[in-house]
This record gives sequence, structure tokens and C-alpha cells, in this order.
Amino acid sequence: MFDYQASPDLLKGRIILVTGAGSGIGRSAAVNYAKAGATVILTGRNIEQLEQTYDAIEAAGGPQPAIYPMDLQGATPEDYEEMGANIEQNFGRLDGLLLNAGQLGTITPIAHYDPEKWMQVMQVNVNSNFFMTRALLPLLRLSEDASVIFTSSSVGRKGRAHWGAYSVSKFAVEGMMQVLADEEEGVSPVRVNSINPGATRTAMRASAFPAENPGTLPTPDEIMPVYMYLMGPDSKGVNGEAFNAQ
Repeated sequence: MFDYQASPDLLKGRIILVTGAGSGIGRSAAVNYAKAGATVILTGRNIEQLEQTYDAIEAAGGPQPAIYPMDLQGATPEDYEEMGANIEQNFGRLDGLLLNAGQLGTITPIAHYDPEKWMQVMQVNVNSNFFMTRALLPLLRLSEDASVIFTSSSVGRKGRAHWGAYSVSKFAVEGMMQVLADEEEGVSPVRVNSINPGATRTAMRASAFPAENPGTLPTPDEIMPVYMYLMGPDSKGVNGEAFNAQ
């Protein structure tokens, strides 16, 4: 497990957007960021789940979060521009962006992969990351110290049979992270890195490995140290790196 102990007010005064904030790793990150003092913008398609994350943050005594529902599957580039304008109007800047939302697709050989399902996975895992980052980059550049975190996977660093669109999409995410990190290096306060969460007790993992005992896996809360480190000031100057949570 990544070894890092976050200070209680690590993210005090920061404004951080988390995608896929309704459940799993996204929810855990949102709650932990808020506990460390951040105002968190919760993004996802399931409003009920986002409201549960909102309530968890309030119960933990974090700053009042904001909910911005968005279905990454159907969102257009214009929707992301509108999101940027809305955040600028309400918050003035953005200090952090955790691109956590993702879609698994099907575990099947490429020869049998359904083209429509392939397009859906690419839309959520790759295109939405590009559209959102592009729209929010001007707000991140207004921060004194901004962090963008892309979510990768072990199959996005070495391809594995049957992982199809998910694996290919995560290779694309690693490439996008490297390109953006190189572009922002030395010209803006934005640093860009990726995290491979590893096998974690989430619904997506259970869907991929239905026979696995989830009790043998760490919870999302247990892999948070690297998420805290990269979002906070202690990782200033760290750019273009691929991290493992475990």
C-alpha cells in the first residue's frame, strides 16, 4: 500500500471536482477530500448516490459540497463547456480534478467485441476525460497549485487477453496524462498524474471477477493515501508520473 499520512487540513480551502463520486473509489475520495478541508464538486449520473455522498460529507463535518449531475455517456462537448462556465461563476477556479468515473464493458476477446459496447467504453473512459479536462483546464490554471489525476489500471500498462475496450481505454488514459503533463510542465501551476487503484472492493471489480471473495480486497478507504498525496501540496512538482495505490 502507498505509504502517506495526510495532515488533517491538507486540502483546506481547495475546490476539487470528483467524477464517479456516487460510489466506490470516487465516493471515498470525495469524502476524504472534504474531511481534509476541500469543497468538493460531486459529479456522476446517479443523483441519489451523489446525494448519499453529499450527506456523508455533511455528517463528517466537511465544507458544504456541490452536486453537478452529468451522464458521461451522453454528454456533448458543449455540456462540458457549460460545466466550466458554471464552476467559474460559482467558484472562480478549480484546484483539483479527479477523473475517476469509468465503464468496464465486457470481458471478451477482441474478435467477439460488440462495436457499440466498444464505443460506449471509449466515450466514458477516454472521450469524456478529454472533453472535461479541456473545458476545465482554464479554471485549473487559475489555481496556485492544481492537480489533475487520471484513473488507470494494470491492464492499461500491460495488455491482457479479453480485457478489450477497458484495457485499450486505459492505455489511452495513460497517454493523455503524459501528453497533458508535458504540455503544462513549467508553463502553468497544473500537475498531471495517474493512479492505478489495483484490485479494490468495488462494484466494478465484483462485476469483472464474480467468483472472487471481496473480503480479501482492500476497501476504497484503504487505498486513499496516494489520492490524498497527489491532490495535496506535498506532491507539488510531481508531474507525468504513473502511481500504484497498492
